Amino acid sequence: MAKRALLVEDDIGIATVITAALEEEGMEVDQCDAIADRDRLLAGNSYDVLLTDVMLTDGDGIETLGDVTAAYPDMPVIILSAQNTLDTAVRAGDTGAFEYFPKPFDLDELVRAAVQAAAKGHGRDAGGGETAEAMPLVGRSRAMQDVYRMISRVLRNDLTVLILGESGTGKELVAEAIHQLGQRKNGPFIAVNTAAIPHELIESELFGHEKGAFTGAVARTAGKFEQASGGTLFLDEIGDMPLEAQTRLLRALQSGRVRRVGGREEIAVDVRIVAATNRDLEPMIAEGKFREDLYYRLNVVPIHLPPLRERREDIGALARHFLALAAEEGLPRRRLSDGAEKLLTMQNWRGNVRELRNFVMRAALLTRSEEVDEETVRSLLAPPEMRGNDDERQGWEAALEGWLKREDPASGTLYHAALAAFERPLFEHVLRKTGGNQLQAARVLGINRNTLRKRLSDLAIDAEEFGGK
Repeated sequence: MAKRALLVEDDIGIATVITAALEEEGMEVDQCDAIADRDRLLAGNSYDVLLTDVMLTDGDGIETLGDVTAAYPDMPVIILSAQNTLDTAVRAGDTGAFEYFPKPFDLDELVRAAVQAAAKGHGRDAGGGETAEAMPLVGRSRAMQDVYRMISRVLRNDLTVLILGESGTGKELVAEAIHQLGQRKNGPFIAVNTAAIPHELIESELFGHEKGAFTGAVARTAGKFEQASGGTLFLDEIGDMPLEAQTRLLRALQSGRVRRVGGREEIAVDVRIVAATNRDLEPMIAEGKFREDLYYRLNVVPIHLPPLRERREDIGALARHFLALAAEEGLPRRRLSDGAEKLLTMQNWRGNVRELRNFVMRAALLTRSEEVDEETVRSLLAPPEMRGNDDERQGWEAALEGWLKREDPASGTLYHAALAAFERPLFEHVLRKTGGNQLQAARVLGINRNTLRKRLSDLAIDAEEFGGK
């Protein structure tokens, strides 16, 4: 028999597209756009999967899902939402939803999830408890939606999480969100920057020490593992940990027990480990600088935090968020002009969100009007970073004008045609310089390796032609 799906969606265009795609997979689909109609259809029919939007014509689709999952525990639920925040992702996870798709979503992925859910015939385990207030992770870009979805998936378990991302991307905020929204929220959250601790003291810092264990050890001291027991231990910059400490850390993770420096007794600890690094650990393993077994122990659930240049559409929202924080911290209340937002979005922000925050705080303090305008932003940004060399700009403009005269792309295609035309020689140049090594090329370009692979595929560029993989 064909699998049956109930789609609750108030956007008729989206509902039509989803229905057609599911029917192509052989599923029978009923549609409605309200909670009342959903409940009526559920009462009179048997469905293999429920797909529901959040904001419906008669209310919030998530608020009443608890009653639905209780009444139909074997029917998996897939949640769709244009309310693309961490709070929505967490609320979706709290319902025990099989999957959560922020809009705009990939239709093929949605269909695959619906078919898989209908075949399984059951949802994920629902977590108990109330949802805590969402952490200030700001952004509705596709890249951040992936982060939110991953966070929501680890809140009802104690799996070890490894957060990967450049400096300043907000790795500690993600770790705090996992703790404060998860089942250990009533326990302590202990953060340790392993790069900031002298190598000879790091074991004492993590595991504690007995009185007299070394010069200056005047009393028994509990380490971070003991302090975090019952909660979460956040190990930041884990890639900078010395090998000797890595060995003891691995033993502690495997056994759930620690021994203070200079001590004989092993102490049981109950901690959830969240680690983070801005370094690529796999080459470090090959160089003998990071233990492979520790890497696999930490890398149970990886969360890749994107740099700001890969989520430029979030820069305006972040800037306004930081202006609001500035006002809460006693700085004058400011608003952001459209011109200023455009300039901020054009900036590369090598220090990522941290750099943007510091810049916005400075702008809020130094601007003389109620608005942070284009002129203020331009004056505070370093001219070389913002405007570039005049000769260089003229050269790029001349190249673009020459391309336009040769190609004359059709109306409505100019942006993508120009991007593809200039992107191809850039990628080929970098691949040539790196001998076709895609990992090195991604580092030079400042993009994720997966992003590079996708763009090479889209542009039909074969990296092996440049001598690498």
